Amino acid sequence: MAGPPFYASCLSSSSNLGTSCFVLKTHNARAVPGTLRLRSSLTIKAEVKFVNAEEAKDLVKVDGYTVLDVRDKTQFERAHIKSCYHVPLFVENQDNDPGTIIKRTLHNNFSGLFFGLPFTKPNPNFVQSVKSQFSPETKLLLVCQEGLRSTAAANKLEQAGFSNVACITSGLQTVKPGTFDSVGSKELQDAGKAGLVTIQGKISTVLGTILVCAYLFITFFPDQAEKIFQMVPAG
Repeated sequence: MAGPPFYASCLSSSSNLGTSCFVLKTHNARAVPGTLRLRSSLTIKAEVKFVNAEEAKDLVKVDGYTVLDVRDKTQFERAHIKSCYHVPLFVENQDNDPGTIIKRTLHNNFSGLFFGLPFTKPNPNFVQSVKSQFSPETKLLLVCQEGLRSTAAANKLEQAGFSNVACITSGLQTVKPGTFDSVGSKELQDAGKAGLVTIQGKISTVLGTILVCAYLFITFFPDQAEKIFQMVPAG
């Protein structure tokens, strides 16, 4: 024989974990106690640790962190921490579509020429490359030159499940000589300096800015530039 029908249920819970109690009431108001087991969906999200150069040194020597350099190839070759790993967040952009060619030309005549910066694009294999070398539990100290790329890389790895990630605030440019054993032709703090600005300093920067402005004017306003050239008296 079928049991008495019920018409309402009341739930009470003080947490989304463990067991919650509930009561069913039948048509004659008889209470029927019971239990409802809830499956936890709690996710613990790790936070990226930001440290200065001296604290970073302790993370490596005392806490066993592994250094992962995420700079591009050119800066890495100028100077890097000895025995570190290298997986660039950005790689050289060698695409040859018209838009990329224009952007690369402008870049090479300014940032490339005066600051020695390569024309790059995001490395589509960054996270996968790191995963192929390290487990998500590995303690990683991410480094770049200014601190921006390492922060972006840390966020990507955090989303991919890495739980022990640290970065040097403001990057290797704040690392004093001797803090880490390094490899390369420059000090770690100077690895981002290249191009004409390293030859003549501020003078080259001013001259470079003038030349770049002239180049852009000739590129985008060729007719006006030609008229200006015609006004210059012949030697």
